[in-house]
Amino acid sequence: VQLQASGGGLVQAGGSLSLSCAASLRTFSRNAMGWFRQAPGKEREFVAAITWSGLNTRYKDSVKGRFTISRDNAKNMVYLQMDSLKPEDTAVYYCAADGRLLSGTSDLSRDYIYWGQGTLVTVSS
Repeated sequence: VQLQASGGGLVQAGGSLSLSCAASLRTFSRNAMGWFRQAPGKEREFVAAITWSGLNTRYKDSVKGRFTISRDNAKNMVYLQMDSLKPEDTAVYYCAADGRLLSGTSDLSRDYIYWGQGTLVTVSS
């Protein structure tokens, strides 16, 4: 299983970035997917999650209204559209696959059993 995140980069505050995650996961259409991030010197934290169907989403409070998670089961892809970026959004962003098939969303990293390598997002002030 491989999760490949891409789309990170350097952006000014107020700008936008779109992250993508390609999953070589046979059960992808039945796995909830999530995005986490880890800032320098800080613990990894939940950002957003989406159910296997794409019908339900969950967000960290500080990104609600600015970030949008989506998925395309036909392409085994999950996305994170990030708008109105702030310097505090600077982190390495990881996509992850929930190990519980046909489940709801989770903000707990222990529920995610497959992780991508991460993509760096830097927001300058």
